[in-house]
Amino acid sequence: MELKEIAVIHTDFPEKFGIPRQSGLVGGLQGTIVFSPEYRNADAIRGLNDFSHLWLVWGFSKAKKDHWSATVRPPRLGGKVRMGIFATRSPFRPNPIGLSSVKLESVTKLGPIITVSGIDMLDGTPIYDIKPYLPHIDSHPEATGGFALSVSSEQLEVIFPDHLLQKIPEADRKLLSELLSQDPRDRFIHDNSRIWGLTYGNYNIRFQVHDNVLTVSEVTGL
Repeated sequence: MELKEIAVIHTDFPEKFGIPRQSGLVGGLQGTIVFSPEYRNADAIRGLNDFSHLWLVWGFSKAKKDHWSATVRPPRLGGKVRMGIFATRSPFRPNPIGLSSVKLESVTKLGPIITVSGIDMLDGTPIYDIKPYLPHIDSHPEATGGFALSVSSEQLEVIFPDHLLQKIPEADRKLLSELLSQDPRDRFIHDNSRIWGLTYGNYNIRFQVHDNVLTVSEVTGL
């Protein structure tokens, strides 16, 4: 089977670090889907506006390995426990394919261009398919979440000094604080003295974490 890249999604994440670990965790994060020339046909999206959410099938374009492993160490478990690859959402899979549920914000027929929110993808990620989310079929309130729900998902308290916050466009301030509260650090590294750097849009945000409190120390423009 040959997968064809039908589009790419443009986001504010030029690097993998800091991207939410799942779609929908930070609902305000938006991405713009731009179709490849062969698929720039307004007829292909006819009726799409009738849906509130979409499934995106995409590729882990930066997660490439020469071999696959039957087990991985999920960050949710602190990197201390191995789980079967098919019991996780690790990007290092036999076929590096991702699946994200996102909210449809707008559709522009000229292009066409689709804007979605709740993204968890790198800028330039290839999109292989777009499908409507059907709440009467795709939603399962009785579903269980395995080990993913057995671990606390407590968010970090974010201290963003006002003089640094002023460097960020007002429309992005709340969104960026929400993103930082998800704890973007590598779960395998536990070093309270380490200064981390997250690139978002045109800014690099440096921070440290002590006792579940994240403090922003520097904001620089790119």
